Amino acid sequence: MITLNKAEIWKVLENVCDPEIPVISIADLGVLRDVVVHEDSSVEVIITPTYSGCPAMNMIAVEIRLALLAEGIEKVTIKTQLSPAWTTDWFSEAGKQKLKAYGIAPPVDSSPHVHQLFGEEVIVECPQCHSKNTKVMSQFGSTSCKALYQCQDCKEPFDYFKCHR
Repeated sequence: MITLNKAEIWKVLENVCDPEIPVISIADLGVLRDVVVHEDSSVEVIITPTYSGCPAMNMIAVEIRLALLAEGIEKVTIKTQLSPAWTTDWFSEAGKQKLKAYGIAPPVDSSPHVHQLFGEEVIVECPQCHSKNTKVMSQFGSTSCKALYQCQDCKEPFDYFKCHR
């Protein structure tokens, strides 16, 4: 039996990527909430979905188990924690940069949808040409966490990771 401490396990789990956005880890995404190492060397991993019913959570749990099994950790419990609800505030800055480099606009700020309630446009920067002359095409993009935008300058469509609070 191999025993790793909490920091070492956290480091291992930083290599588990989101299956829908393979360039970003579950740690960068803020889905990985906590790791508990028990006296019997079993490990408990707490994860929070980006929204309840997120179809990626089962795959994330499998990837967590495989990553820890590769380190010799066999007794793993994965708990899904719904409260507090996930928020885009939990994105790491590195995660936001990885999203942008991958072609997905990161969340703009904490209240863009409040602006939309009052008919105000949300200014989202195009991750391709950095123009702010963009337009929402659909409130839902490739997944329900994202909206579909199009840059009015370079004409490229792109996903925008909606701000969730």
